Amino acid sequence: MDAQGKSPMTVCVILPAFNEALTIEACITDFHAHVPDAQIWVINNRSTDNTGSIAKAAITRLGCAGGVIDEARPGKGNAMRRAFMEIDADVYLLADADMTYPASQALQLIEPIASGVADMVVGDRHSAGNYAVENKRALHGFGNRFVRYLINRLFNASLVDIMSGYRAMSRRFVKNYPILVPGFEIETDMTLHALDKRFRIIEIAVAYKDRPEGSFSKLSTVRDGMRVLATIGNILRYYRPLFFFGSAAILIGVLGLVTGAPVIDDWIRHRYIYHVPSAVLAAGLEIIAIVLLAVGLILDSIAHQDKRLFERGLLQQQLQHNERKSN
Repeated sequence: MDAQGKSPMTVCVILPAFNEALTIEACITDFHAHVPDAQIWVINNRSTDNTGSIAKAAITRLGCAGGVIDEARPGKGNAMRRAFMEIDADVYLLADADMTYPASQALQLIEPIASGVADMVVGDRHSAGNYAVENKRALHGFGNRFVRYLINRLFNASLVDIMSGYRAMSRRFVKNYPILVPGFEIETDMTLHALDKRFRIIEIAVAYKDRPEGSFSKLSTVRDGMRVLATIGNILRYYRPLFFFGSAAILIGVLGLVTGAPVIDDWIRHRYIYHVPSAVLAAGLEIIAIVLLAVGLILDSIAHQDKRLFERGLLQQQLQHNERKSN
């Protein structure tokens, strides 16, 4: 308890790590130096080198709270799911374990969460210009821009960095975020969930540097880009079903009209249908379009109800939190 009888706010730094033996000790040391009161948790995600033992030794040497959690299922999403389930804190700071994000700016990301201004603070790598200089993968940069444009259009947002791995989150966000993606698409999914559920997002420009020499990225531009696009497709299917199925209905409906144009022409000219196969295909396409539109309307109603239940759950959670504080 502090002088006012309040429990101190707990902060945890989460470092998912897969074969980061070269950088993990320096990363832990750096974050401990800049956030000395924070717990530091390394999620050792099936590393085949000595990442886990180096992390344990570093945490013990520094005497900081935290530890190493081993997660056997591969993928950053699985590592984050394990961390969110097992670690309890007021503020969660997520960073990569490869020394690409500056620990010196950790408090800048934590402060809006601690003061209750935001539910998620994203370290924006683009505004400062470092990412464009340090990023050596042109296709990765293009993928970043494309996903950012698509999400901002779909959710009427103006975010700069959708895929940043450096972000702080409130306990309310973390404990109400179901992680269903296994891999590096986790950051995109996290952002989409925050936008869909109207959590407060702030972006803060941060410096970014490429991995040190000898350290290798586990990202695959094509593979992980496809996963991110698949995630966006799934989010549309689950959270914007009317847009998803309605767009498909319009496309198939237009194809049905184009296919049925000769049939209509037959009837107007001859009062007889000569293009029978086209008539059958056009009728089938229009039926599919109507079914897709109906599915979209039904699922949109279900998604709206889900949002109502989610908001009600948040209100009940806040009420319970306020009752605990008053007691």
